[in-house]
Amino acid sequence: MSATDDDKNETSEKLDIATAMRRASAQLSELLRCEPGSVSAVKATEDGWAAEVEVVELEKVPDTMSVMASYRVALDTEGRLVAYERTRRYARGQIDRR
Repeated sequence: MSATDDDKNETSEKLDIATAMRRASAQLSELLRCEPGSVSAVKATEDGWAAEVEVVELEKVPDTMSVMASYRVALDTEGRLVAYERTRRYARGQIDRR
């Protein structure tokens, strides 16, 4: 491994949770062409980062009836989106009951 490889690894390991959160939201909303909602979870993994991102899939009036979706997103160690899947859809005004 060269010194350049060492520098690259140190840089990629310094991706902080706030940056990972912003990148997950921005990249997913750009890919889906949907308004970003929020990031409801983010955690470091062996391969980078995992996040749960909420997006607005369909705007409605009143906005409590807008259709939201929750996506599980995987980012590599440099914060690039490598995978995503929709895990649920719901009306914006819906509250989970467990």
